[in-house]
Amino acid sequence: MKRIRTKIAVALLLAVTVSSCSKEYLEKKPYNALPVEDAIQSEADLLIAVRGNYSGLRTIDLYGRSIPLLGDLLGDNTYQSVSNSNRYTQFNQFAQSIADGNALLMWSNAYTSILRSNNIINSSIQETPAIKTYKGEAYALRALIYFELIRFFAKPYTESADAPGVPIVLNFNPTLKPSRNTVGEVYAQILADLNQAYSLLGDYFNSSRFSKLAVKALEARVHLSKGDKTAARAAALEVINSNSFTLVGVDNYVAYWRNAAPLTNKLETLFEVSSDAVANLGFDALGNIYNQSGYGDFLCAPELFALYSETDVRRQLFEAGVRGGVPSIFVNKYVNIATDRDDTKVLRLSDVYLMAAEASVGTDDAAALSYLNAVATRRDPAFTGYSSSGNQLLEDILTERRKELAFEGQRFHDLNRLKRPIARSANAPAAARNIPYPFDKRILPIPQSEMDANPNMTQNGGY
Repeated sequence: MKRIRTKIAVALLLAVTVSSCSKEYLEKKPYNALPVEDAIQSEADLLIAVRGNYSGLRTIDLYGRSIPLLGDLLGDNTYQSVSNSNRYTQFNQFAQSIADGNALLMWSNAYTSILRSNNIINSSIQETPAIKTYKGEAYALRALIYFELIRFFAKPYTESADAPGVPIVLNFNPTLKPSRNTVGEVYAQILADLNQAYSLLGDYFNSSRFSKLAVKALEARVHLSKGDKTAARAAALEVINSNSFTLVGVDNYVAYWRNAAPLTNKLETLFEVSSDAVANLGFDALGNIYNQSGYGDFLCAPELFALYSETDVRRQLFEAGVRGGVPSIFVNKYVNIATDRDDTKVLRLSDVYLMAAEASVGTDDAAALSYLNAVATRRDPAFTGYSSSGNQLLEDILTERRKELAFEGQRFHDLNRLKRPIARSANAPAAARNIPYPFDKRILPIPQSEMDANPNMTQNGGY
């Protein structure tokens, strides 16, 4: 009897112990991760988070490769060689599907970046000048990523501000199943973030981190995408008139592109996504998709190459050759494919001048010519400059944008915001040489996995 009573007492003690500890046991934190409030507790923690956010931009389907590549492939600057590794084949054919892996990873990696920005922005650490800068960078990065999402996954603002855009998520909530905000709402959020970024950012560091003027350059691009030429011009001129950055000239143009490291001399680059000898994508880096020592899958459209005069320094970034038995023009804009890789240029001063030029057409053609020729005459010492006006001036600016920003991912978005047809090279697949506007496949599909997981999500037309 005593043994039974003893066993009962032990059982009751265990029951009380388990009962009193059960809540604590269930609420234990995972051993391999930290909640945000524990992970970011100091200025040093926040800097690590900011660096991680910048590093995340380097993934293959963000600026590591897909964003800059698709911005030209879906336009008229490049095409897939007959000899290829089967990367981006569906995009070359304008036949991408809801199961496309690149679209899926662009979407998911973009929202991972947004989550990282949100965690920095929403951290409750007492502000110091450094913390204000870190939060300013997070606002700028969130704006940048939302801008890429809205340009790839939604109709242009110039077509409809009320069209379905992408979900705006500003706080961590693992149970959230957001619906799509309108295009106009997303653009409003982007501009609000840029205003916050500008107010918080401090000293310039180097070309691999956002600065106040980089924010203004991005703001100009956003306004131009909206068709707001007045606001675009004002933002662009704030950069130009600061006289802080210098346009790259004919004498140092090739060396500029051969340099693989971030810049501190404020030459041309306002912002770029950095890769180096340690932190890089290896064989999947952007340069390898063009470089013939890498995959070399994508080639320069002959129509683009024909736009460069014999004396244009930009011709030095191309090379004639043969691939798959076909005469080809190789792209040598990104040649650092071993050790220290090329950085991905996102915002350049030449682009700012060309945006100022486009935004000035119709209100100040003389100024538009001045901004246009500031770039054009620096690329071709034999060229005395454009002298056009009106519609021809606009066409000259767009041509110069195509030449200057080739293989940097802007051409497709220019054609979309202007609602122009895409006339692709005869080397492109026959069914994908003339792409009208509008056309469903000029917008990427919402990934099927997102559609399956979120009942509030709607798909783009044609998928």
